[in-house]
Amino acid sequence: MSQPGVDSRVADALDTAVEELSALEGGEVGAVFRTALADGRTVVAKTGPTPLGVEAEMLAFLDDRGLPVPEVVHGSDDLLVVEYVAGDGDHTADAERDAARHLAALHEESPRKERRAYGFPFDTLDGPYRQPNPWTESWAAFYRDHRLLSVAAKARAAGALSADLFARVESLAADLESLLPSSPPASLLHGDVWDENLVVRDGEVRAFLDPACYFGHAEVELAYVDFAGSFGDAFFDAYEAARGIDAGFFEGRREVYQLYPVLVHLLYFGDDRYANRLRETLEALGR
Repeated sequence: MSQPGVDSRVADALDTAVEELSALEGGEVGAVFRTALADGRTVVAKTGPTPLGVEAEMLAFLDDRGLPVPEVVHGSDDLLVVEYVAGDGDHTADAERDAARHLAALHEESPRKERRAYGFPFDTLDGPYRQPNPWTESWAAFYRDHRLLSVAAKARAAGALSADLFARVESLAADLESLLPSSPPASLLHGDVWDENLVVRDGEVRAFLDPACYFGHAEVELAYVDFAGSFGDAFFDAYEAARGIDAGFFEGRREVYQLYPVLVHLLYFGDDRYANRLRETLEALGR
């Protein structure tokens, strides 16, 4: 299969001919192709409207800190090329436990500076949307201003979020200091862990894909895993054994942290599924 423009761009970037290009499933943002090169390598090429150089930087950052991710072969804003990692697609309980152990280790990574603030060295992406990551001393302030209110304002401006739901999100955001720990450890987060973003083989995770990373409370990652519904008890039991899960996560903080992905999905898809999910989550929190 030839995709107009992509094969020549890959060939120019890697200085080798493209012998075959085949579309891969699963890309919500942009297009992804398995690419056979004349020099014998097989890589994955990604194109799309978002600045792919940011994704390349995130992958390199995670690789430097020990998370299995595809090696970046070429990274620019209009073309990302990474190594092809083969998987068998069998998301077994063993694979869930392996994912939990990798994430528990990743969450032990903190900012490599004297500060213990929340944020990231640069703004990252969650799908097509910019994630602002200014270093912030207060976790409640970071999550309030740079996650909940930031995406809620975008959803409201796009017409995806009603005035009533926006006001209810604002009300909850104003009380975050009473709902969240004041200064949890700043953990490195992948930020978008669900089954389509994992390459698994023989019960092990061979690569984590499509990160949306920053330093934040590790429970954000657990809440997203639960929101996506990709993993079950095997994941959470293994994570708890490796790192522990504090009391109160399943009794309220999980829902607070799930507000962010619900709002992102509402902004992206703009349909009643996520408006209803947002309403139910707010109601569960007494809002």
